[in-house]
Amino acid sequence: MTRLSVNINKIATLRNSRGGKMPSVKDAAINCQKFGAQGITIHPRPDERHITRKDVYEIKPHITTEFNIEGYPNEDFLKMVIEVQADQVTLVPDTNDQITSDHGWDTWKHLGFLKEVIARLQDHGIRTSIFVDPDIRAVEGAAEIKTDRIELYTEPYATLYPIDRNKAIEPFIKAAKMAETLGIDVNAGHDLSLENLNFMYHRIPNLKEVSVGHALISDALYLGLETTIQKYLDCLK
Repeated sequence: MTRLSVNINKIATLRNSRGGKMPSVKDAAINCQKFGAQGITIHPRPDERHITRKDVYEIKPHITTEFNIEGYPNEDFLKMVIEVQADQVTLVPDTNDQITSDHGWDTWKHLGFLKEVIARLQDHGIRTSIFVDPDIRAVEGAAEIKTDRIELYTEPYATLYPIDRNKAIEPFIKAAKMAETLGIDVNAGHDLSLENLNFMYHRIPNLKEVSVGHALISDALYLGLETTIQKYLDCLK
């Protein structure tokens, strides 16, 4: 079974654009779970452009599924995710000023750093995942780091999908098969949508979880949140 984790960053972006508390990020998390989401993903950035530190602590008591927190592993981030006891932490190599994630880790270049961070999180009972490109060497590095999972960065797949979906999926299949061989579970995320999710789901081995945010929240503007979540769940059947 592949789980659907809904990234609610865009709810916070909308709230922050106006100020105040509407729409409520906490209520969004509650309702996503009520409507069938099997996890909630957030990515608190240092500039708090969407999810804030306060949000992290307010959401936690209402998570009944899985709480996945993404971010660059600086000391403040690590202390926060350990304190709230995230179920899963996904490490991304983003700089502070990035609009969105746009590449995975060079796992060999950052081997020592990532190995130390992951051991620390695992010591606190937190499942770890690292954001990687669909590259065999990056996956092999992830095994050396001893991460529990990798999250395949799927923007290249989403971009090429309308042109040649078989070519688009090919490197992801290879990377996922290598991960399976090395005993690493696979997550996937970035620019997944109702258009391209089902095709990936049927071809990626050992796919444990997909994280979908921007497209899902955009679809919900037209279809409603409950209907949209059900449509994404249908893509994982």
